[in-house]
Amino acid sequence: MMLSRLTAALLVPCLLTGCAANPGNSLANAYEGKFLVGTAVKSGTLKSPLPAKNTPECRDFNAFTAENAMKWQHIQPEPGVFSFAMADQLIRIAEHCNGKVIGHTLVWHQQTPDWVFTDDAGEEVSREVLLARMKAHIYTLVGRYKGQVAGWDVVNEALNDDGSLRDTPWRRIIGDDYIEYAFKYARQADPSAELYYNDYNLYKPQKVAGAVRLVKQLASKGIKVHAVGMQGHYSLFYPAISDVEQSITALINAGTNVAITELDVTVLPLPENAHTGADITQSFTAHPVYDPYVDGLPEKQQQDLAGKYESLFALFLKHAGHISRVTLWGITDGDSWRNNWPIRGRTDYPLLLDREGEHKAAYHAVAELVTPE
Repeated sequence: MMLSRLTAALLVPCLLTGCAANPGNSLANAYEGKFLVGTAVKSGTLKSPLPAKNTPECRDFNAFTAENAMKWQHIQPEPGVFSFAMADQLIRIAEHCNGKVIGHTLVWHQQTPDWVFTDDAGEEVSREVLLARMKAHIYTLVGRYKGQVAGWDVVNEALNDDGSLRDTPWRRIIGDDYIEYAFKYARQADPSAELYYNDYNLYKPQKVAGAVRLVKQLASKGIKVHAVGMQGHYSLFYPAISDVEQSITALINAGTNVAITELDVTVLPLPENAHTGADITQSFTAHPVYDPYVDGLPEKQQQDLAGKYESLFALFLKHAGHISRVTLWGITDGDSWRNNWPIRGRTDYPLLLDREGEHKAAYHAVAELVTPE
């Protein structure tokens, strides 16, 4: 993969000595006027004091998503028992760092407590009961942050890779129209917030075709999807940039904008039977062949990673008129969930900042794309 002239010049010294993070540099500022550059914030950070202004989260990002703290199991672990402390801190961080908050996520089949779908006897509740629970949860969460959250991932990962609707408790109990109700309730709770559908593997033609059908079906009911979130859980080995572009184009042609919502690029091999994407139920046994870089990332892989990120951001810039945000799923390599998926305890290097928060060659590759010569 070819690197630009400046990226290639930066690569060797960064590998040999490390590139110290300069508080005067800001990826968010570099992309101002193009799209927001966001990050996911871990729960541990949301239990800590506000970050200093020159820390990576404040310096390089202007959109903030809670990695887990706004998911149902954390916000409402028991019926009617809400825990807002970490979500409140996310709001404070965004204000402190002059950024926007993206709410993630309202309706998902994962990280949702069993009580949501069952009664006291452990039997599945009725359609009416589950709709009432959905409405109450959305009204409470979205209503609390009305005017403070720029947009919400209303429904998360509702599609199979073939584009059909996934068989989830939401769909089994309510029916296919559960998605419609989720968007209606979110719109009623905050008429000013943008509303998103979010999913992984949308670079696959069948799956993005399913997302296009969903957007058009909702539009026919008068429900606007402001953007489809393409989770960018990618790899050095997949997907082809042309596949990502065909999906972006398909969504734009369907009348919606695009957000790149959970971008990371793993450098590690997947087990033979593993599926790409972000199915958090996958788990495999550790083996050294799947964890080859415990002592550091070699120059060749550093170069490949920088090239992959450069190609992706060049594509995002090409379509910047329809891409509202690019969110990295984590701040530093050490924060990334990729260290533990689908094998726990690996050493991955999927982000733009290393474990010390310093700029990697991939960071410079992305920054140089919008740096005047």
